[in-house]
Amino acid sequence: IHSATATGQGPVNALDLCLRKCLSSLYPRISDVRLTDYKVRVLEPRKGTAAKVRVLVEWSDHKRSWSTVGVSDNVIEASWSAMVDAIRLELMRLTEQDDSVEKAVEDYCWGV
Repeated sequence: IHSATATGQGPVNALDLCLRKCLSSLYPRISDVRLTDYKVRVLEPRKGTAAKVRVLVEWSDHKRSWSTVGVSDNVIEASWSAMVDAIRLELMRLTEQDDSVEKAVEDYCWGV
């Protein structure tokens, strides 16, 4: 179990910093991953603050870029889902180059 705290420009930035802080101690190449764009869209505007949101996050590792999506009625939960998917995708890519990364890809119990 790893635990970290971070202060960011809001809760999503703090989650991003904490996730990468915890994982980069085991997988240093994760520190190369950067969130480059963050967009939130309300999917059901008539429901007001109870509406589902879609979070689209764009990432880069200085070599390539990719996007991930999270959907929930909670913007933090949708953001977390998109962040975890992005990191898992990067770990799967790194597995191709380094067999020691495979353990992290199999471990799907990343919680907040």
